[in-house]
Amino acid sequence: MYIHLGQNAVIKKSEIIGIFDMENTTSSRHTRSFLSRCEDEGEVVDISTDLPRVFVLCEGEDGERVYLSQLSSQTLEKRWEDGEFGMKN
Repeated sequence: MYIHLGQNAVIKKSEIIGIFDMENTTSSRHTRSFLSRCEDEGEVVDISTDLPRVFVLCEGEDGERVYLSQLSSQTLEKRWEDGEFGMKN
């Protein structure tokens, strides 16, 4: 199954490690350090057209990726539960 993260980003559900709300998680220096490291290593993909509301941590065949999305964590959770796109792996 796949989930649409916004813009043209569609990711396999099996590659998603977690969906994190930016407002709640970036208050931690550890999270800010992690995101900074990922950006320095070219692992961040900004798919937001505005300020990102969530970051989605993924690990696939090509390594670790962090997607920044303007969608809310609630929207992505609903898409997860509803099986948006309903495509098989």
